[in-house]
Amino acid sequence: MASAKASWRAAELGKAGEVEVTGGRLRYYEAGAGPPIVFAHGLLVNANLWRKVVARLSPDFRCIALDVPLGSHSVPLPDADLTAPGVANLISDAIEGLGLEDVTLVGNDTGGGLCQIAVTRRPERIGRLVLTSCDAFDNFPPPFFKYVLAPARLPGAHIAFGALRLRRARRLPIAFGWLTHEPIDPQAEDSYVYPCLTDGAIRADLRRVLKGIRPEYMVEAAERLKDFDRPTLVAWGTEDRFCPPEHAERLAATIPDARLEWLEGSYTFTPEERPEQLAELIAGFVREPRAERTAAR
Repeated sequence: MASAKASWRAAELGKAGEVEVTGGRLRYYEAGAGPPIVFAHGLLVNANLWRKVVARLSPDFRCIALDVPLGSHSVPLPDADLTAPGVANLISDAIEGLGLEDVTLVGNDTGGGLCQIAVTRRPERIGRLVLTSCDAFDNFPPPFFKYVLAPARLPGAHIAFGALRLRRARRLPIAFGWLTHEPIDPQAEDSYVYPCLTDGAIRADLRRVLKGIRPEYMVEAAERLKDFDRPTLVAWGTEDRFCPPEHAERLAATIPDARLEWLEGSYTFTPEERPEQLAELIAGFVREPRAERTAAR
């Protein structure tokens, strides 16, 4: 039962596949056809974070939602580099391994921070970037989670986080309570919680990830973003408690070809709370000819 809960992925995400990356294989889910959009989630969630957005975009776009090894994944990567630059490299490896070009890369939460690292180190296959309520500058990880996730860095994390088997506990600020206003769909929420609770190899991956998240990586990426010349959409929740809205303004000012859109009333998990608006913004952004953007600026 626990294994089924951990491995569940929404049908809207499409067909599952695996791609060779440095140090292992990365699971992904693919739906639709057309211009490619690749989605990266954050810590202790998985591809299910994007299920509502993919459902709206897949009729017109090729949507690829990655299961990034951040603690809620299903394929362990014991031989991969799981520092922040290493995980960013896995995202780039997946894009290359799938033979994608002119990709729109979309990241939320920790995944948005990793996308910043990825596009500033390996921009060749990236056509556009979407950053939605994510880590940025020296906010990596947000201070609150430095303390909340400290037990996960140690053996026995499944005991420390055992209370998350209870749905009421998941609505606390130390879980998802300050990431979404309303409870997350039970099957998706179970898929976020159970991998780390039930699989020692996944917990080992998570420990290595947490040890490899350091502010200097994001500060370096922010400096490099000053020279990032791809169109960028910054779409941010106005009520985000962990990724300050002023960081959205700073990112839009830092990246040469960027624009800012607000997702009113949303916390960090904008794909959960504002999927319609976010999907509409992404679709319009991908369809917008680059020449028109340049002329408008």
